Amino acid sequence: MNRPQMLILAASLALVNVSYAAPKAPSAAVLEATNPFAKVSTLPFHYPAFDKIKDEHFLPGYAAGMREHLREIDAIANNKKAPTFENTIVAMERAGQLLTRVATTFANLQGANTNDKLDAIDREMSPKLAAHSDAIFLNAKLYQRVKSLYDKREKLGLDAESKHLLDRYNKDFVRAGARLSAADKEKLKSLNGEIAVLQTSFTQNVLKETNALGLVVDTREELAGMTDAAINTAAEQAKARGLEGKYVIALINTTGQAPLAVLTNRTTRERLQAASMQRGSRGGEFDNRDEVIQLAKLRAERAALLGYPNYAAYSLENETAKDTAAVNKLLSELAKPAVNNARKEAADLQRVIDAEKGGFQVAAHDWAYYTDKVRAERYSFDENQLKPYFELDNVLVKGVFFAANKLYGLSFKERKDLPVYNPDVRVFDVFDANGKQIAIFLADMYARSNKQGGAWMNEYVSQSSLMGTHSVVANHLNIPKPPAGEPTLLTFDEVKTTFHEFGHALHGIFSNVKYPRFSGTNVPRDFVEYPSQVNEMWMIWPEVLANYATHYKTGEAMPKELLDKVVASKKFNMGFITTEYLAASLVDQRWHQMTPSQVPTDVLGFEAAALKDAGVDFAPVPPRYRTTYFSHAFSGGYSAGYYAYLWSEKLDADTVEWFKENGGLLRKNGDHFRKTLLSRGGTADAMDLFRNFRGRDAKIEALLERRGLTGE
Repeated sequence: MNRPQMLILAASLALVNVSYAAPKAPSAAVLEATNPFAKVSTLPFHYPAFDKIKDEHFLPGYAAGMREHLREIDAIANNKKAPTFENTIVAMERAGQLLTRVATTFANLQGANTNDKLDAIDREMSPKLAAHSDAIFLNAKLYQRVKSLYDKREKLGLDAESKHLLDRYNKDFVRAGARLSAADKEKLKSLNGEIAVLQTSFTQNVLKETNALGLVVDTREELAGMTDAAINTAAEQAKARGLEGKYVIALINTTGQAPLAVLTNRTTRERLQAASMQRGSRGGEFDNRDEVIQLAKLRAERAALLGYPNYAAYSLENETAKDTAAVNKLLSELAKPAVNNARKEAADLQRVIDAEKGGFQVAAHDWAYYTDKVRAERYSFDENQLKPYFELDNVLVKGVFFAANKLYGLSFKERKDLPVYNPDVRVFDVFDANGKQIAIFLADMYARSNKQGGAWMNEYVSQSSLMGTHSVVANHLNIPKPPAGEPTLLTFDEVKTTFHEFGHALHGIFSNVKYPRFSGTNVPRDFVEYPSQVNEMWMIWPEVLANYATHYKTGEAMPKELLDKVVASKKFNMGFITTEYLAASLVDQRWHQMTPSQVPTDVLGFEAAALKDAGVDFAPVPPRYRTTYFSHAFSGGYSAGYYAYLWSEKLDADTVEWFKENGGLLRKNGDHFRKTLLSRGGTADAMDLFRNFRGRDAKIEALLERRGLTGE
């Protein structure tokens, strides 16, 4: 998500983690043998057989998987024997293995490498998966077995992880509507189906609209300021769209677009910013305004049916924040100092504009361009000076992997023999310090028109001692691919993203749990970003930086004075960064803290009013995501949860201080973090895990200092 951070795709979440791991042995033969999902992959660690999986395999795989899963669930619910932890809870953990194989692979491919057929399958399956989940969690007989065990949980002699699993299953059933009347269950099923369809529609609209709205320019001169390589890429983009002789700047998912920092032509900057901000609200087939209104209303109706005042209250109950009051307090306390900082930064930009006799007031499309000028003036460098030292392979292998080796003893070996779904995907075996392989890691780094925006981690196979499985995890970024023969040089933010997403991967790789329900990143949404944000610290750790930040042509190390300037500028532009994030987080909460009758009909008007009411309506700093392309909030993954990055950052900033206090990049530190937190997944209360690691609750001072908010 910062990126979306981790994006575990919504289609697999529809299974509510009933089972999220590949099985140890094949499921019953309910599929034709020619379908690769009919049996467990025989590749290492059950790695998916991408070379055998075709689009036409998914629908029959889904159908067979759901039939098989419901047969297993029916057998559990109607078991004549008295409920036991083994014949009910563990049995549910083991169930649905065929469906899991299909759903996880489909969801991951549909996000990373989709096509019209996969999109059609997604639209067809979304309501069916929602109905499938309802068939399990609204099964009265099944819930009674769970409840009977939960009611006598203290007498069952369960170990801590098993007891926590029973507690989670009981909560899952209750939150899914198990206590509702028969009539209300039918209403809930209808709402769930409608919501699933709308979330899928919103997601697909965002991708298609982003592709359709790439900025088209006629001349090379209009792209002045961009590198020759970037302009050549724009020419190739245009050619691919049948616009020979023109240039296309492809859009990324956020409001801000990277070329805004270098384009010298203000008109081009303005057009690019406008194209970005009008996504999903300009009419036509990809307009998302109706989807937003319907989703907000249906989610509010669903929450009311389940006994909650609004959808945010329902969503946050399951997070470490617990309630809307805690989230509102955090966001409101930071809003004023953040905007004050942003206004000071805007004044600095305006001074440069006025000195150049620009004759205009700084606007959103000017911010990045003039920020680089102020940075160059204040710190004597601009971000383009960094890019020659950030070549992609060096960043990944000599940076990310190097830090993981020093801190945790991990080693990585690239392999070319396993199939991939796209030629750009790289595959690595992951070995522990004792030489034993513990995971497989996929790196899918380049942007594609059929790939969702942003950056995320996902799992193809989750670790579980119950299932005898190890992790197969993937990182996905959207780095523009240069023309053939050109090096892939990253921006500072792209390097940060690479380290961030690998922090999620480590959470999956180190998982050491019994039950699939708790594997890896199956933790509260406002905790999941915490380990990934911690991993960002190593990108500028001197020992790590010296190992990877070498000039792609000469091999010379990044000059110390340049690094010193980078470190000195860490708080630079933090008013903008914090304000754009807070604005999006506040909009997310406003959409999801309403009753059904309060949902407006004017999407953009409501957004503007929400920003004004919260005191973050500062035009030069628009929200990081506007409502109509805010996939975090409306595709299901982070609905009422975009605040999670800041919530996690409080833990992250305090953890960074711990590492510094204890010597930094040392194996003993990594081993402690791994043992107490990274390996534990969701086996215990998230904040208990943090306290086990840190020895106390998190303090906010480190976060305020990092964000430059201590002076307000």
